[in-house]
Amino acid sequence: MENISNNAEQIAIYQQSGEIALRNEIVLNNMGLVRSCAMSMRNMYIRHGDTDDVINEGVLALMDAIESFDPAKGAKFETYASLKIRGAIIDFLRKQDWIPRNVRKFARTLDKANSLLYNLNGRVPTTAELAEHLGIDEDKLLKQMAECSCTITLSFEELLYEDNIDEPAVDAPSDSGLLREEMSREIANAIDELKDKERQVITLYYYKNMKYSDIAKALGVSESRVCQIHTKAVLLLKAKLEPYFKGGTV
Repeated sequence: MENISNNAEQIAIYQQSGEIALRNEIVLNNMGLVRSCAMSMRNMYIRHGDTDDVINEGVLALMDAIESFDPAKGAKFETYASLKIRGAIIDFLRKQDWIPRNVRKFARTLDKANSLLYNLNGRVPTTAELAEHLGIDEDKLLKQMAECSCTITLSFEELLYEDNIDEPAVDAPSDSGLLREEMSREIANAIDELKDKERQVITLYYYKNMKYSDIAKALGVSESRVCQIHTKAVLLLKAKLEPYFKGGTV
């Protein structure tokens, strides 16, 4: 197989023949996809987990995608496989016990507080408002926001991918593409409403796949500050996008 454009043809042959050597060839030719997904999500596990373990989970998901891919349902294999891979990585990270229980607990509390204040006031809550609602001072809130950044990020990834990794419906392949375009627009609109620094961090993290340390250098701030900004930005995106993903309006 010369390139990934031959995936559909090769997979069709494999699904008929069951030839393991052919499946392994397809896996090898798509390892770049696995590594790309793993590296784009590395800020969620880099301090606690091993990249090789995450890549192994991605490979298993890729193999499952090869078995279950159906081109008649309207998706490209690369799109279908990447969603499967990211979903598997999210599931793997969620099951790990890398993050202290108190950090996970605070992340959930912070998420709920942010959503509550956002819905009550119809705008993004300030750090002072969040601190007052949680009964802590702003300095402590900022410190804890930095600590729970990876947990907040994981919950956002779950929102984006957990309920959206199924293959398109058989009878509506074009609808699937339209839904993905609509979802991309909703996310882009939500990002556009962020403050400049928040938008920069989100763009560098999700679209440029940069590590927190590299983002910190690019913006001329500390890595801890990048974590704080990222947490605040993701909380806002979650609050704005959750109604959309749950079937309501944004």
